[in-house]
Amino acid sequence: MSDTSVAEHPNADYSVAVLGLGAMGLPMATRLSTGLTVHGFDIAQARLDLAAENGITPFASAVETVAGVDAVLLAVRDSVQLEDVLFGPEGIASSLPAGAVVILTSTVGMDGIPSVAEKLAEHQVELVDAPLSGGPVRAGEGDLLIVVGASPAAREKAQPVLSLLASTLTVIGDRPGDGQAFKTVNQLLCGVHIAAGAEALALAERLGLDVAATLETLSAGAAGSFMLGNRGPRMLEAYDENGAEVLSRLDIFVKDMGIVTKAAKLVGLPTPVAAAAEQLYLLGAAQGLSTADDSAVIKVVAPSTTR
Repeated sequence: MSDTSVAEHPNADYSVAVLGLGAMGLPMATRLSTGLTVHGFDIAQARLDLAAENGITPFASAVETVAGVDAVLLAVRDSVQLEDVLFGPEGIASSLPAGAVVILTSTVGMDGIPSVAEKLAEHQVELVDAPLSGGPVRAGEGDLLIVVGASPAAREKAQPVLSLLASTLTVIGDRPGDGQAFKTVNQLLCGVHIAAGAEALALAERLGLDVAATLETLSAGAAGSFMLGNRGPRMLEAYDENGAEVLSRLDIFVKDMGIVTKAAKLVGLPTPVAAAAEQLYLLGAAQGLSTADDSAVIKVVAPSTTR
């Protein structure tokens, strides 16, 4: 994908506040600064300093950061944190300009999204439900997959932000919550694929096969999947002294598979495969792997290796 220059996106008068400048927030903010005016806030001064070095205007508080902006980009852990950021004691909702949009990029589940949208509407602000897929590198390159649930007017308002971040942008529905519904389905498959890949590679190892060669051959055939190709090499590093590099924490799938199974129960749909995968991630967390890369789920299946 070619780089997007300021000349191609002459929206320097459009301003967006990015709250949270962590592993995903900073590369997204940096990407947005190539075409927009970007305000940034983080509780860590070191992240604010990095933001300033990358063309982002740092602020001392979230409330100050959102003053006068066209959009706010949020990456929160869950629906509780979303409510707190918007409506808590130091919430930003009352400081947002009328006509602004809040772009939610996190996977938080469908619960509470309608009420959040209703509360924001009282401030003449719309919610753009836009969960994304892709890591920090892809965020910095504008190569994210983003699905959107929002009204046509809100989507138009958020377009300068979304078009800079996404290489694949799909409108999944006209309501906040539609994006979360799609991401729930997406995470069911991702969580199951990682768990299945862990079982397959653990079995290969116990059968005495060359696991690296097995992974390469599986990935080239009908059994291959994006998750096997992406997580498989890191599963081979899971037993190393320091484990695999943490690119996606295991506890994210504890959260996401919980969202999946809860949603399925609410609509009365049996999901036995997803439920089994959820248990593997819960076992991993119980074994102290919460902050490890999610590829470490292979250690739940096979705690030790015979290599």
